[in-house]
Amino acid sequence: MADLFLGAAIGPPFQILFDCLIKIPIEKARMFKGTLIKIKETVEAMSPFIKQIEESNMALDRQSSEMKGFVLKMIEGKELVEKCTKYSKWRYMHKRPGYTTKLQDLDESLDRLLRILPLLIARTTNETQILVREIHASTIGRTDQGNHGLVSRQIEVKGYCHAPEPPDFTVGLSDSLEDLKMNLLRVDMVTEPVLVTAPPGCGKTTLIKKLCNDDQITEKFKSNILFVTVGKNPNLGLIAQELYQHKGYSVSTFKENKDSELKLEQFLREIGKEPVLLVLDDVWFGSESLVDKFVFQIPDYKILVTSRYPFPRFEHQYEMKPLSYEDAKAIFRHYASLEDGNAAIPNDLVKKAVDHCKRVPIALKLIGSSLRGQHPRIWRRQLEKWSTDGSSILSSESELLSCLQTILDVLDEKHAILKECFMDIGLFPELRRIPATALVDIFTEMHGVKEDDAIANLYELQDRNLVNIVVTRKDADEVDDYYSEHFVTQHGMLRELAIHQSKQDPQEKRKRLIVEIAGNKLPQWWNEQIEQPFNAHLVAFSTDESFTSNWCDIKLTEARVLVLNFQTKTHALPEFVKNMSKLKVLIITNYSFLPAELTNFELLDTLTNLTRIRLESISIPSLKETHVVLKKLQKLSVFMCEFGQAFTSIKISEVFPNLEELNIDYCNDLVELPSGVCDLFKLKKLSVTHCHDLSSLPEEMGNLVNLQVLRLRTCSELEKLPDSICSLSKLTFLDISDCISIRNLPENIGQLRSLTNLNMKNCWRLVELPPSVLDFKLLKDVVCDEVLKQVWEFYLPADANIELRLAKDEVNLHWLDS
Repeated sequence: MADLFLGAAIGPPFQILFDCLIKIPIEKARMFKGTLIKIKETVEAMSPFIKQIEESNMALDRQSSEMKGFVLKMIEGKELVEKCTKYSKWRYMHKRPGYTTKLQDLDESLDRLLRILPLLIARTTNETQILVREIHASTIGRTDQGNHGLVSRQIEVKGYCHAPEPPDFTVGLSDSLEDLKMNLLRVDMVTEPVLVTAPPGCGKTTLIKKLCNDDQITEKFKSNILFVTVGKNPNLGLIAQELYQHKGYSVSTFKENKDSELKLEQFLREIGKEPVLLVLDDVWFGSESLVDKFVFQIPDYKILVTSRYPFPRFEHQYEMKPLSYEDAKAIFRHYASLEDGNAAIPNDLVKKAVDHCKRVPIALKLIGSSLRGQHPRIWRRQLEKWSTDGSSILSSESELLSCLQTILDVLDEKHAILKECFMDIGLFPELRRIPATALVDIFTEMHGVKEDDAIANLYELQDRNLVNIVVTRKDADEVDDYYSEHFVTQHGMLRELAIHQSKQDPQEKRKRLIVEIAGNKLPQWWNEQIEQPFNAHLVAFSTDESFTSNWCDIKLTEARVLVLNFQTKTHALPEFVKNMSKLKVLIITNYSFLPAELTNFELLDTLTNLTRIRLESISIPSLKETHVVLKKLQKLSVFMCEFGQAFTSIKISEVFPNLEELNIDYCNDLVELPSGVCDLFKLKKLSVTHCHDLSSLPEEMGNLVNLQVLRLRTCSELEKLPDSICSLSKLTFLDISDCISIRNLPENIGQLRSLTNLNMKNCWRLVELPPSVLDFKLLKDVVCDEVLKQVWEFYLPADANIELRLAKDEVNLHWLDS
């Protein structure tokens, strides 16, 4: 009879047991009365949950051995209960011990099912929500007809043009905030941009952030608040694509600016059926005409523009007022006070500092942070050096830079490496989120620090308000030494400070050579014959989408770091790369929306000291055709890249014979991990995250005998782990979090005798564990959900020294942004 029900829904066998307990005269089974009453109460408590499952047709995993075990217990339980009610106290006394044990076993099984049924229901509901969101996400990228090619989606991708949160502490902005709110809350039929202007560092962007997060503003504009940072060299096509992506519309490259303008108008008129607020932040001189591309006569469509320049062409302007002296003191005291809130700073020191900073908020904030925690004598000595001419505000950007220079003077005394790290951030383009992992590669090779110390330096810079660290994954602060979801942002004036400082030496003697090219406006020395080599150790070239010039033959024989930032569909590695014999770190980033083709890749074959490569949004060329061999490469990171035929028909271990770390993030065309990866015998860390089409791993994974860390985070199509990973005797860290298709772990996973950390958060379909988990010898930390926590507790002995940490309940759908 049991065979008929195995694999069936849980309802029928439950009903059989339930009916049996209701009908039988329990009082006749006096030897087992107490246990039977307890079983009956448990079954009655389970009834509403079983009813909910049956009525909603909930798809619990019937084929799991655990679920089959519950079904079998119920069927056998019905027969056991019937037998127990037939026995009298004296006649069958010799059978009592056996039946008592069986009844206790049934009671424990039912009690366990009662405890996990609510969790299974919640998990199945969450899983359904995820699958629904996956279906909705899959519609992004499709273009439907009608409405000018635009179709409103069920979800929005948050992050591209989302208004940032304002800082926790602000003063002196209330009046400006109320003035601007009055304008925005008024219903207008005519769209006229409003320009908010003030010198750099005076709080324009902070004001707009507060405005965009104001309750009345969000109530009116809801999800139609669009925040775009324009910057010095804006690209209309990229801005239009970011707006499309933010609202969940299909994204494709626009052929030319005229095409971008047409698409932009279609987009704004479509979303303009409801009130729209568009912020164009940080518009530079020479780019003000770009604002006209966004002006369309749409009812209740508001445009706010911020700039350090008071453009006469804008009829409606709002000039921010300077801080009052009291507000300036409040800002300085806040950032200069210690963490315990002690702000007992002598008034004469506050006055000197405020006078030196000329009441400019960013200067007050940064210089206060730089002196925080210092001895008062250091304060006095530093403040004595600063000019106190008594003027009320800074009269020029150069004066502000001179003021901010004092921050670096403070760093020079005690934190020379921290100053160097701050200067390195200037290698990346303005207003871009800088991957923390790219900075870690630079800090590690240039300053001789360990990766943990490199990240610590970034957080110390944040403590001094010199950078902001943005973490895009809500639980990414869990200590697992992987920072692919950490990004660094920086105020534009701070980047200008770093570049200004870099330019103090003659060009050929600079430690950092930072070249930014807009269109084909080349540096004066570009076309000159340069015989003298540059001394730069760190080199960065940034070009835009219209760059077409040939690279000059520049001599960079001392360079250790090369950063290439571009926006074109194809990009050639410069010929001068082949002579950079000391190069250790190569970072190539394409800032356009689609992966770009990279040519001249064969030049890397000459770089015999290259140890780290990071590629972002690149269509990786076929390594078979390039014949590249990188013998010293230890770390390869690819982010949002296309693999194509990159690793086809080659022996990967011959190309990267000494590779120790391989990171693959957000690579959507990766369906199978190339089996050649398993020949990288020196590999210690392998991370494959947010690759949603990855469905299988090579069975040869067990060949990675030196692997210590394996991350397979958020690979939503991955259904199982190869059995061979059980032979990875050095593996200490395994992360399969958010792999929602994995149903089972390898039977012998307990053979991972060195494993200390296991993250299995949001593995919704994984409802059972193999018995070999009892064989783990060093496992100390497991991250999981409620259901798996119950399963672990069922297996583990009471004295097990393993911490079971519950993951956060909220479903993380950040991968939809990829």
